[in-house]
Amino acid sequence: MESLRELFRIGMGPSSSHTMGPRRAAEIFRTRHPQAACVHVTLHGSLAATGKGHLTDQAIQSGLAPLPVTLHWDPTPLPQHPNGMTFVALDAQDSPLATWTVFSIGGGALREAHGALSQPDLVYPKRSLGEILTWTQETGRPMWALVDDMEPEVWSYLRQVWQTMRAALTEGKHAEGVLPGGLNLQRKAKAFFARARSLRGSARRTALLAAAALAVAEHNASGGVIATAPTCGSAGVVPAVLAYLEKDMGLKEPDILRALATAGLVGNVVRTNASISGAEVGCQGEIGVACAMAAAAAAQLLGGTPAQVEYAAEIGLEHHLGLTCDPILGLVQVPCIERNAFAAIRALSAAEYALLSDGRHLVSFDTVVEAMQQTGHDLPSLYRETSQGGLARVFRR
Repeated sequence: MESLRELFRIGMGPSSSHTMGPRRAAEIFRTRHPQAACVHVTLHGSLAATGKGHLTDQAIQSGLAPLPVTLHWDPTPLPQHPNGMTFVALDAQDSPLATWTVFSIGGGALREAHGALSQPDLVYPKRSLGEILTWTQETGRPMWALVDDMEPEVWSYLRQVWQTMRAALTEGKHAEGVLPGGLNLQRKAKAFFARARSLRGSARRTALLAAAALAVAEHNASGGVIATAPTCGSAGVVPAVLAYLEKDMGLKEPDILRALATAGLVGNVVRTNASISGAEVGCQGEIGVACAMAAAAAAQLLGGTPAQVEYAAEIGLEHHLGLTCDPILGLVQVPCIERNAFAAIRALSAAEYALLSDGRHLVSFDTVVEAMQQTGHDLPSLYRETSQGGLARVFRR
């Protein structure tokens, strides 16, 4: 598996696959062809179907600036991946200089038609959570220790990731007004935090988890800076759970960073063996994986064994199998923002459920990852980030 840096990326919302990936591709193309006078870009598949709602056009124009850009929208997907882009560099006489087709495969990562854009170092020899669990049993060490062994220099980056998560939560917590995009959706995080103060017990916990997740998700939907976990659209789940437990348990930063490392291993397993792209496997690959990551982190913080941590991750993903990606108007708002809140609540419940057991269970996390990948491929394209099915189709204002 690759470095956790490839999973936790810091950048602008609202979408890792539709905003962060395309902007990065545009910047690469501009750097490769400094002699270009202008660029024509064709967006294919899901990027064309929901790109305007995801601000894909703005991301590409920003990445190619100051070059003039002509955009074409082609909702027909290319065979390699639903999120395709074709860049054509032109000289001053409008003659083609170069053509490049690249795919935004989720989490801000890019892939060319013949394979990876570049070949990142494979930092982790383990590819599955089962292999990692075996390693913990053989060494008697927790999951996060594998990160310490394989990339000890990553802790400073994880600290930056956590700081970004906290900053997004804080900004979203205090923001008010309507989110951009045309749905006239009111921000709710600030009001939720205010109401939580008068609540007690389980109601207060629900309110605080929901408010924190909403804060980050609303910040993302407005184009703010976030850390993917594993994507922009699901970026509120992990920080909501970690921030809640940090305050509730009086945790210190090393505790949070170790939990973030464990969450990263869980997300990396899915990214390696399946997909975290809503356009490829539906929202189960985004919110479902985020819930699994947060559940594993919570189980560790609550004192769970590695087996219980794996079980918590399995619960978090299994009960999101089949979740469709059907954003209204192509915006990362409805149902995306509320899904962050409910996945955060479910993640902590999954961790607590796993800790009631000894960690032994019938279906492994790796089996659920395999099922998720197959389920995602079986979903009609209407339900994979095209805004042509589900809520996006039946919604009427």
